[in-house]
Amino acid sequence: MSTAAGSAPATTRESVLARLVRPLQDCMVVTGRNLRHFVRQPQLLIFSTVQPIMFVLLFAFVFGGAIGSSLPPGVSYVDFLLPGIFIQAASFRSTQTAVGLAEDLNRGVIDRFRSMPIARPAVLVGRTVADLLRNVFVTLLMTAAGYLIGFRFRTGPLDAAGAVLVVVAFGFALSWIFTLVGLTVRGAEAAQSAGFVAIFPLVFASSVFVPVETMPAGLQAFASVSPVTVCVDATRALAIGGEVGEPLLQATAWILGILAVFVPLCVWRYRRMG
Repeated sequence: MSTAAGSAPATTRESVLARLVRPLQDCMVVTGRNLRHFVRQPQLLIFSTVQPIMFVLLFAFVFGGAIGSSLPPGVSYVDFLLPGIFIQAASFRSTQTAVGLAEDLNRGVIDRFRSMPIARPAVLVGRTVADLLRNVFVTLLMTAAGYLIGFRFRTGPLDAAGAVLVVVAFGFALSWIFTLVGLTVRGAEAAQSAGFVAIFPLVFASSVFVPVETMPAGLQAFASVSPVTVCVDATRALAIGGEVGEPLLQATAWILGILAVFVPLCVWRYRRMG
């Protein structure tokens, strides 16, 4: 009797542990599948890495002379630009989450996942985590390209790591917005168009390329509260110095707010599908 009684709590603990571990394993499996899909498409790998580097080079050399005079004393345009380009690239890459999900829906991949005994959120988490890891890779690649043209982190290693963390966290949050887009619209082309229309004005009406103070008054009001501007300012302060506290708090609030709204919406939408 005592042996049976003693084994019951152990069995219960094992069952609880299995319920916790299995969804994580499912997420890892789906993440690995999406990463392999990315690596096995050389053209996708090339374009997703070359495009951000082209932005770094073109904007640094084309606009550097014209905009440099509006920057604070001692700040080069390359140092000002790179943190903005990091956020810009993460923003545009997040739209690929919608495209990838829409393609999987059209090909029946999502239906196959739904027929498997895996945790329902694992499909969505696996997609967004794979895109997060891709963001880390591309951000590090852009940093290396920036160093070749004179960019330097002007702060300590912890602040530099914090800047990269803000970039990938913001990209991860945006990925959940576009996860909902991918689950809602029909077709990869429609998902790509919807993502571009949504993100384009936010990126270009922000502090990515120019200081907000140089914009018309009406646009300043919009740009100063934009999540892109807030995250750029936090990344910039961590990368090259400046007031960190308020921008970082605002960026954290935007990131957590987006996740709090869109993660449950995506899970709800996924569960209601066919």
